[in-house]
Amino acid sequence: MAALKIAFWICAFLVFYTYLGYGMLLWLLVRLKRIVRGKAERKALPTDEAELPEVTFMICAYNEQDVVDMKMENTLQLDYPHDKLHIMWVTDGSTDQTNERLARYADVEVVFSPERRGKTAALNHGISMVRSEITMMTDANTIVNREAVREIVRCFQDPQVACVAGEKRVMARHEGQTAAEGAKINKVSQAVAEGEGLYWKYESALKRMDSELYSAMGAAGELNAIRTRFYEPMPETALLDDFVMSMRMVDQGYKIAYTSDAYAMEYGSADLTEESKRKRRIAAGGLQSVWWLRQMMNPFRRPVVAFQFVSHRVLRWSITPIALLALIPLNVALVMMKAGTVYNVIWILQLLFYLAAFASWMLEKQGCKNKLLYVPYYFLFMNLNVFRGMKYLSTHKTSGAWEKAKRG
Repeated sequence: MAALKIAFWICAFLVFYTYLGYGMLLWLLVRLKRIVRGKAERKALPTDEAELPEVTFMICAYNEQDVVDMKMENTLQLDYPHDKLHIMWVTDGSTDQTNERLARYADVEVVFSPERRGKTAALNHGISMVRSEITMMTDANTIVNREAVREIVRCFQDPQVACVAGEKRVMARHEGQTAAEGAKINKVSQAVAEGEGLYWKYESALKRMDSELYSAMGAAGELNAIRTRFYEPMPETALLDDFVMSMRMVDQGYKIAYTSDAYAMEYGSADLTEESKRKRRIAAGGLQSVWWLRQMMNPFRRPVVAFQFVSHRVLRWSITPIALLALIPLNVALVMMKAGTVYNVIWILQLLFYLAAFASWMLEKQGCKNKLLYVPYYFLFMNLNVFRGMKYLSTHKTSGAWEKAKRG
């Protein structure tokens, strides 16, 4: 029984620490740092616009004809000197009308590859053509706020910053629509967007605190920027190119700054089947990245980075989902062995948690949703897709291309 208790509490600690404990500890460490060193001052942009650096605004795309005009309208409204902002589309194997639509825009540079090799290959190809000091990257289906470029350039005023991560914001389809349009919303799509949005709000808070403690742990492809000279071509099999690219810079001694004042907005996945495509690819890419960047877990090399990397990334992509699953049989065994009241209480709480998730699943099948019940459902959904990601990784070892998830 003693061995079972030890295993149970190790698993319980891993689950708690990964999803709540690290956030609480991080909040405390950031507050202590502010007491000792004071809050970091916000860097200012050069007052003379002639001193602003040149920026290449890069969009990697595969068959994005439906969003080209929307993306270009948004891009042309960005607040940055026109002569210092270069727009580049890297179209990787597109077979639709993406290139033809882009040809309508005189100031756009199109880097085309007839063979589809995946986003990492597109990045390698595109950045090899960039001549500006800063490369800013975003997805074709996102809307970037007007001040994003200036905000990201401001973050680069710190010479230790090699990468800037913007914020991802997930919209439910009903936002900004009329009542008549809203009546036609697919309720499942709306629930997925709200679940994903809730997750990203928490994730954004962690990134903000990570950045203040030392460095954010990775940048998301929806919106990020790098000092172009620090880019190193990546293996084309990379599934999380943005994460690997940015973390390599941290491993070289630089920092990833995080800013919520530069953000990219996109709609959530059309349904949980489409969302599952994203989650299993991200989980697979996470496992792949953890192995490729395993030297960063060594606490004797860079202790703070190792602490942040393991706590924020490694655990949730590897050990913790297994610990979450193991809690069920361990708890059942301890209850049956009459190990004590605490194990009975925890088992009841586990049952209630899983019943809430099941209830949310049943409501979703009927086209209904409940925000409170959706939290345990989405939490389990994310963790189950880690196991699907393990299978995905075993079958996608030779290609970095993936199937795009349909948006709501």
